[in-house]
Amino acid sequence: MVAAGSGPAVRRPATAPPSLRDGRLEAALRNLELSVRRRLDGLLQGNHLGLVPGPGSEPGEARIYQPGDDVRRMDWAVTARTTAPHVRETVADRELEIWVVLDLSPSLDFGTAACEKRDLAVAALAAVAHLTRGGGNRIGALVATGAQTLRIPARGGLAHARGLVRRVAETPRAPEGTRGELAAAIEQLRRPPRRRGLAVVISDFLGEPTWERALRALSARHDLLAVEVLDPRELELPDVGTVVLADPETGRQREVVTSPLLCREFAAAAAAHRDRVAATLRRCGAAQLTLRTDSDWIADIVRFVLARKRAWSGGGR
Repeated sequence: MVAAGSGPAVRRPATAPPSLRDGRLEAALRNLELSVRRRLDGLLQGNHLGLVPGPGSEPGEARIYQPGDDVRRMDWAVTARTTAPHVRETVADRELEIWVVLDLSPSLDFGTAACEKRDLAVAALAAVAHLTRGGGNRIGALVATGAQTLRIPARGGLAHARGLVRRVAETPRAPEGTRGELAAAIEQLRRPPRRRGLAVVISDFLGEPTWERALRALSARHDLLAVEVLDPRELELPDVGTVVLADPETGRQREVVTSPLLCREFAAAAAAHRDRVAATLRRCGAAQLTLRTDSDWIADIVRFVLARKRAWSGGGR
């Protein structure tokens, strides 16, 4: 439930993704690409392990053994030569196939801070396309609005990545009252079965986690990354008197009078739901990246990527 009539603030911070609603779509997409490339270039240097770490088949560098490392990766030759236990890193296989399931249901057409959640979801897609581009990698997308599901085949190259982001940005909004079909979109990604790769799900994950079964099945074959897109009004309700709360996916509205007690109960319920979503994603084996409309989204991605790289290299222990 969100406050009816709420929208993004008039003054747009420099750290916010560009608006896709101001009638200047091409300029917005160029600004988005420049922002992503300028601030993320050099972060991964072609190594998609930084986005979602996982073992590969190509031998990499040896390093000192850290408690918790897989003993099957022990490099006995280096260990014998240095008299200190070493493990051998592996480099991720090239030619990665990436599929993005993008939730653009009506609940994403909302924002009370720097931008709409929809703008942030498209920006997250652009970042994924940039962070996994090169090395023969291919990226495709399933875009679910509730009213339709758009499938964009996986291909490689800069022109395809730009075209993919543009097609997603141009996807018509579903009418208010349309229910999202995230579970169905995830299920579609499993058919037909594809070679092992990276699956990214971008959504606000509101409502019951009916997508858990489909996501758990997807994790049997793919590395998973869940990008959660949030707005502060979904986490805390301001004490401003009478407000109208609306559910954009059912069209239902309810007028309520805010009070300190109601605000505390709302925040507690929102926190409990977020904890449930996080626990469900962990059970599915998905890494979780949270982006907020009131935060520097690129800085959040940078922190996530660096934390994943440190954890995989043993520096996070």
